[in-house]
Amino acid sequence: MKYDNLKLKNQLCHPLYSIANAIVRAYDPYLKKLGLTYAQYLVMLSLWEEDGVTISQISEKTFFDSGSLTPLIKRLTDKGYISVSSSKVDLRQKMVSLTKRGGKLKDEALVLVDELSACFSSITYSESMTLKKILNKLTSDLIDK
Repeated sequence: MKYDNLKLKNQLCHPLYSIANAIVRAYDPYLKKLGLTYAQYLVMLSLWEEDGVTISQISEKTFFDSGSLTPLIKRLTDKGYISVSSSKVDLRQKMVSLTKRGGKLKDEALVLVDELSACFSSITYSESMTLKKILNKLTSDLIDK
């Protein structure tokens, strides 16, 4: 009884960690078709949502720190999906923009979303949106500390 809180089955973090890993594995074969890793895909999602942003803005959306984001941006630049330039307002800031090739990749990625929805067939769309709201609240709790 005293150590029930230390049992693996009673930990919230374990199923969250497990599902995160399972999702990355499920996405992997689809993302390989696009030539992206899961982390690169998250960066591209943020740019498809809002193009021509600073690295800091991408970091805020993806929750990647600059040490993780810098090599991702380098690889995406090398693949020709994005370009990086100095901000005209503040030369110390770098602006990240989609290239034509990166913009076209968005249409290919749209197919991926439809194919992956089959992986989540055990929950309804409404349940998935409820889960997303809960996870966003937990994320905010942890980030705000």
